[in-house]
Amino acid sequence: MRKTSVSSFAAAGCLAAITLLAQPALAQNVKVTPLGGQQGELCPQDRAMIFEDPNGTRILYDVGRTVAGAGDPRLGKIDIILVSHMHGDHVGNAHNAAPNSGSCDKPDVSVSALPNSNTVNIALAKKAKIVTGSEMPPFFAGKLKANGGDPRDSVLARFGGSVTIAGVKIATVPAVHSNGLDPDYIGGDLGKHMKDAGIAGYVGEATGYVLTFSNGLVVYLSGDTGITAAQDKVVRGYYKARLAVMNIGDGFSTGPAEAAYVINDLVQPAAVIASHVNEVATKGGQVVPGSKTDRFMKASKVPVHIPLSGKLMEFDSSGKCAAGC
Repeated sequence: MRKTSVSSFAAAGCLAAITLLAQPALAQNVKVTPLGGQQGELCPQDRAMIFEDPNGTRILYDVGRTVAGAGDPRLGKIDIILVSHMHGDHVGNAHNAAPNSGSCDKPDVSVSALPNSNTVNIALAKKAKIVTGSEMPPFFAGKLKANGGDPRDSVLARFGGSVTIAGVKIATVPAVHSNGLDPDYIGGDLGKHMKDAGIAGYVGEATGYVLTFSNGLVVYLSGDTGITAAQDKVVRGYYKARLAVMNIGDGFSTGPAEAAYVINDLVQPAAVIASHVNEVATKGGQVVPGSKTDRFMKASKVPVHIPLSGKLMEFDSSGKCAAGC
């Protein structure tokens, strides 16, 4: 009996030690939560993702139209908002009436966010900083000030430099894409005359981002882009990104074949999250055969993770999925 008792205590002690060792490791993961149009699916308008650092800092990337305004219960605490460029499907000219409103192929984005944008309204409500590059910061600073916010919460991170906020290092990298500001955000006579003439406001070049989290994970957010030399020389060569979020929508950015080339030959991360697919990519949480998303998965040489709305994924410092994928 004594031997059995000692053995039992020893086994219990080993199990407890293993559990204690495993818990800190899990706590060091970066958490990624997609906020799409339909729970458990990847839909045409889906752009928004929340990245949570192990230290608790929460970053909202490309709010778009699927976040149902500042009152969306899925948001929680938001410390930083990133905007790749000013097109309505990224900055949010309108948004869902409520989470999961409408359907995957026909979302209910009937709530206008003009002239502020979904991004600005959420930043004001959450007292979050908006980090952008190019000439976008003055626009956001003006919007924040006009609505009673602090214009200093619009933070510049221009190409070649970086800012560190709440333990996360944020750098911008080139994205080859247009970046006109819709005159509806400007309003008044000036906005009307610009709209009548078909002229957009100048806010500089579109951007991608490279985020370095406190656990050492480096993440590349492509934004809308084509193939660029910077994806090789800067994103891989200098920053050494281990996880990528790659837009594959085609027509407006890299398609599945081009995106696969970026991942396989240029960035070479440990894993990639497909995004901005511009299609009903999943049904019942399963990738639709023959879809652009399916073609990208088959062409990629690294694991492709599908950002199903509301499904939490966790990534370790090497870029490998540790949970939820």
